[in-house]
Amino acid sequence: MSQRHSDSSLEEKLLEGRFHSELRLDAQGNPASGLLMVRGPPPVRSNAAFQPDTLEAQPSSPKGKEPWSIVLSTQSPAALKMGTEQLIPKSLAVSSKAKTPARHQSFGAAVLSKEAARWEPRLNAGPSFSLDDMDMDVGPGGMLTRNLRSQSYRAAMKGLGSLGGETSPLHLSPKLYALAEESTQPPPRSTTKNKKILGRKRAHKGSFKDDPRFYQEIRERGLNTGLESDDDSLDEPSSPEGMQKVGAPIVVKNYRPPQVTWSQLPEVMESGILDTLSAEEHKRQEAIFEILTSEFSYQHSLGILVTEFLQSKELRATMTQMEHHHLFSNILDIQSASQKFFEDLERRHKAQVCVEDISDILEEHTERHFHPYVAYCANEVYQQRALQRLTSSNAAFRDVLREIEKRPACGGLPMISFLILPMQRVTRLPLLMDTLCLKSQGHPERYKAASHALKAISKLVRQCNEGARKMERMEQMYTLHTQLDFGKVKSLPLISASRWLRKRGELFVVEETGLFRKLASRPTCYLFLFNDVLVITKKKSEESFVVQDYAQVDHIQVQKVEATEPSLPGGSNRSSSVPHPFQVTLLHNSEGRQEKILLSSDYASDRARWITALTYKERQGQDPPNKGDLLQVEVTKAYLAKQVDEISLQQADVVLILQQEDGWFYGERLRDGETGWFPEDFAQCITSRVAAEGNVRRMERLRVETDV
Repeated sequence: MSQRHSDSSLEEKLLEGRFHSELRLDAQGNPASGLLMVRGPPPVRSNAAFQPDTLEAQPSSPKGKEPWSIVLSTQSPAALKMGTEQLIPKSLAVSSKAKTPARHQSFGAAVLSKEAARWEPRLNAGPSFSLDDMDMDVGPGGMLTRNLRSQSYRAAMKGLGSLGGETSPLHLSPKLYALAEESTQPPPRSTTKNKKILGRKRAHKGSFKDDPRFYQEIRERGLNTGLESDDDSLDEPSSPEGMQKVGAPIVVKNYRPPQVTWSQLPEVMESGILDTLSAEEHKRQEAIFEILTSEFSYQHSLGILVTEFLQSKELRATMTQMEHHHLFSNILDIQSASQKFFEDLERRHKAQVCVEDISDILEEHTERHFHPYVAYCANEVYQQRALQRLTSSNAAFRDVLREIEKRPACGGLPMISFLILPMQRVTRLPLLMDTLCLKSQGHPERYKAASHALKAISKLVRQCNEGARKMERMEQMYTLHTQLDFGKVKSLPLISASRWLRKRGELFVVEETGLFRKLASRPTCYLFLFNDVLVITKKKSEESFVVQDYAQVDHIQVQKVEATEPSLPGGSNRSSSVPHPFQVTLLHNSEGRQEKILLSSDYASDRARWITALTYKERQGQDPPNKGDLLQVEVTKAYLAKQVDEISLQQADVVLILQQEDGWFYGERLRDGETGWFPEDFAQCITSRVAAEGNVRRMERLRVETDV
C-alpha cells in the first residue's frame, strides 16, 4: 500500500512539474507575468452535473486542500487553479466580433438539452437561447472577456453564469434553460426585412405586360361585392400567402390578382402623386387600372385559343367544316374587338399618369364594337353540343386535343376553359364598371358617365343572355316536335314563341290507376315539363316518345311521399324498391278527367329537382324570402349546365341558395336573377354576414339601375 501511495505521489509530482513548465507557472502555481489574462473564469463543476437527480452545482475545492489519490486531467492543480486571472490558449480567443451570428446550438448544449429534458420535462417550457447570440467584448485594461462561443461545452456543463463575476454556487434552473431543438419553421423576419421585401414588390420594374397571366386564373378585385372589403382590397396588394381580412368575401386561393396595381407602377411612384392623392381617388385609379390589366390578361388567353386551337391544322383535320364553325364560332371577331378596346384603354393610360376617366371608352366600344359577343353567346348551345359529340365519338379529335392541351403555352388548362372566356368576360364587365361607379360618387360628372357606361354594358349582357336562351329554346322545341308522337291522344301544338322546356327525364311508375294501367307492363315513364304544360310519355328509343297524357301546369298538384308511409302500395315492403316517391295529380288531363300517378326516383336530389320544377309557378306567387338571411356561395370553378334545369356558372359568380339536397344547390345567380341547380363542390360558402348583405344590396341596385 505504501509503495502504491509512493508511486501515486511521484506521478503526481511529475504531472504537476509538466503543467508548470508547459503553462509557464512559477513555483507557487501562479502564472508568470507578461501573459494575456482573462478575468472571471466560470467555476469548474465536476462530472456530477450529468447526474439527473443533482441539479445544483457542487462548489469547487478550496485552496490548500490535499490532492485526491486519483488525479484526472480536469482535476489537476492547473485546471482547479482559482483566482482572478487564468491563462487560456490563443486558439480560444476571438479577436473580432462575428458579423452574422448563426442561429444554431452547440453540440454540448444540445446534449444537455436532451439529457435535462428527459429527466426534467418542465425544462422544455423554457425559451430557446442561442449561445452564438452573445458577442465578445473587450474588458477593462484591454483584456478579452471570454466569449460563450469559445466555451460552449463548458457553458453547457456549468450553465450561463455571470461572466467576469465572483464564483458562487450555481443552480441549473432558472438560470439555464433547456435548449429545445430547432423548429422546422424559419424564424420570423424583422420589421426591417419585411419592409425591404414589400419595397421590392412595390417597386415593380417594367410594364404590366411583362408577365401576362391567363384570364382563367385571375380574379379581379372589383368583383368583391362587399363595399368595405372592396375598398380594402383595392388599397392593398394581395399577399403571396393569400391571406384574407376577417369578413372579406371568399377569395379562392387559385385566383391571383391581374398583374400589378396602379400604385406599384414606376411612373406613378416616381411622380410622387401618391403623397397628394386622396384615398378615394387612389381607389378609383386602381379600379380603372384593373379594367385595363384584366383586359390584357383576357386578350392574352384569347390569343392562346386562336394560335393553339383554332389555327391548329392537326385539330382541324379531325372534324368537318360545320363542326369547326360550331366549335369556334366568331372568336376572331371577339379577339379583334378586345384588341381595339385594349388599345384605346392603353392609349389613355399612357397619356395620363392619373387617368381622368375611361367610361366614355367602354360605352363607345359597347355600342359600336361589342356586338360579336351576342352572336358568340347565341352559338353556345351548338358549341357545347359539338364539343360533347367530338370528345365522345371522335378518337382522333380526343388524341390531338389531349396533345395540344399538354403544351406549355396552354398552361395545363383544357380547351373548354378558353372557349367560355367571352361569356366570362362580358358578364364580369358590369361588375367592374359598377365598382368604378361607386368610386366616382364624389364627382357628379364622372359618376354620370360611369352610370351610362354601366347601363350600356348591362344591356349588352342582357342581349347575350337572351340570344343564347332564344336559340337554345327554339332548337329544343323543333327537335321535340319531331320526337313526340301523340298517337291516339289529342294533339298539342308544341312550337310556340312563349314555350320552352324546363325539365325532362325518366322516372319509375309505382302505381297505375285509370288511364295509366296501360303502363303496367312498363315500370317507367318519360316526362317533358314545359313552362306551361306537362307531357307524360312512354320512351320507345332515344329519339322517339309516345305521348300518354298531358295537363296544363296550372292543373297539377305535387306531393312528396316518404318511402315508409303506410299509404305506399305494398307498405314498408316496397320501401327498398321505391326509395324516393312523390305523387303527381292531374286535376284536368287531356280528356278532362282527374288522374293520379305515383312516381319514384333513384336519388333524393332527383326527386327534389322534379318537385321544384313542377311547383315553379306555385312558388312564384309566394312572398320572396329575406334574401339577406339566406346562404350565399361563391363559385370557385366554372360549371356548364348538363340538363335544362341546371344553371351555367362562371368563376366568382355569387349565388343565393334557395334549396339544398343530396350534394346539389338550387339557387339564384345574383347578377341576373337566373335560377337553377348545380353541384355543391363547385362553390364555397360565404360566411361573412357583412359581405352577404353587401352582395344583396349591390345586386338589387344593379337591377334597378340597369333594368336587368
